[in-house]
Amino acid sequence: MKKSSKIILGAAVVVAGLAIAYRAVNTAPDKSLPINEQMTAIMDDGGCIFCHSEKPQLPFYANFPVAKSLITMDIEEGYKAFDIEPMMKALAEGTAVNEVDLAKTEKAIADGTMPLIQYYLAHWGSSLTSAKTDIALEWVKQHRAEFYPNDLAAEEFKNEPIRPIPDSVAVDARKVELGYVLYHDTRLSGDGTISCASCHGINTAGVDNHQYSDGINEQVGGINAPTSFNAVFNFVQFWDGRAENLAAQAAGPPLNPVEMGSASFEEIAARITEDKEFTAKFNEVYPEGLCEVTITDAIAEYEKTLITPNCAFDKYLKGDKDALTSEQIEGYAIFKEYNCATCHTGVNMGGLSYEMMGQRANYFQDRETNMKSGLTDSDNGRWAQTQVERDRYRFKTPTLRNVALTWPYYHDGSVETLEEAIAMMSKYQVGKEMPADKVAKVKSYLDALTGEYQGKLLVNDNTK
Repeated sequence: MKKSSKIILGAAVVVAGLAIAYRAVNTAPDKSLPINEQMTAIMDDGGCIFCHSEKPQLPFYANFPVAKSLITMDIEEGYKAFDIEPMMKALAEGTAVNEVDLAKTEKAIADGTMPLIQYYLAHWGSSLTSAKTDIALEWVKQHRAEFYPNDLAAEEFKNEPIRPIPDSVAVDARKVELGYVLYHDTRLSGDGTISCASCHGINTAGVDNHQYSDGINEQVGGINAPTSFNAVFNFVQFWDGRAENLAAQAAGPPLNPVEMGSASFEEIAARITEDKEFTAKFNEVYPEGLCEVTITDAIAEYEKTLITPNCAFDKYLKGDKDALTSEQIEGYAIFKEYNCATCHTGVNMGGLSYEMMGQRANYFQDRETNMKSGLTDSDNGRWAQTQVERDRYRFKTPTLRNVALTWPYYHDGSVETLEEAIAMMSKYQVGKEMPADKVAKVKSYLDALTGEYQGKLLVNDNTK
């Protein structure tokens, strides 16, 4: 046998041996197992916990000179983007995985971007085979159906990461009536000039369209006012999540010395009590009378009604194929392609997680360079509440509902146009430059997210 033939034969034997070894160590989980256990096995095989947890147990080669720097960088970037431990805990307990974690997992699996190639080259059993991919995507589908049923959507869209807004939420109509008055009542402020509606106007899409809101005594706040519309669907309130619900949020601004400047809710209650007619109505609903708990409860009940169903996109998801233009349909596809639907997911298309501002590029450094705008306390985000370093620059994701009406954008209100906000999100959160034609299509899609309030298309009287 010629030497070249021997080499070819030897190489073939090696390749065959490697293929057999790969097949032996990289098999899909037993399909007779519950699907949660199958998914857990896939995540374990993939080594997801190594790069997506706070204190991973690293492989033996992690301290090798060349490997150490690469592994350290992978862990830092992976954990910064996605803490997988809550998901693994939910899998083990059979409870709901956060919708954002679900969407991130689905996108990474569908794109085949995880695990990283440098990981599965060392751990053959970690790579995603087609069988593993099918199991994982089926798990996502079943999990959504169980914990986040998309009952309003047409059959073909039931597994979409975004769900239509319901036509209504359950409320106490008597409390809503009282809350409406209080939401618009300047007596909540120290000098009788500022109400909730001053910064969250009903006729201005729940915002004031200022970078920072005007407060008592001509003071100016330090963070952009988020919309009050659809806030009921947020998992927490405020950019830094310091309020666990709408009532807790309503308790903040009245006592903030920059915003509404009242000394206490006792002082507020005393002012409102002078209105005998309103107080009598209030006491009929709240026998305990005017106080912080009852005032904020009434405002929260009213804010639950500030929902905007039946936008063009929701109608499309419900089965009306003519509700969107071809450009908007393309825009939605691009929106998903660029990972936007992983964080802006669920009913509110946001408000379900804390995400780092500047995941793939240094937003704050660039802002300081380009806008000469240094860091402020408000830029610390969630860190202000937790003092955990991972939470620095991490914010509750804003809703994209009615986003065409809620300029300026970002927590710092630094971006005036939606087109600029889209392009910057692609750069800073995804790490890719989005071409102008794609930006235009995504913007057209976002225009289709303006919903209806009380049966009429939501408008903003602050026309640009």
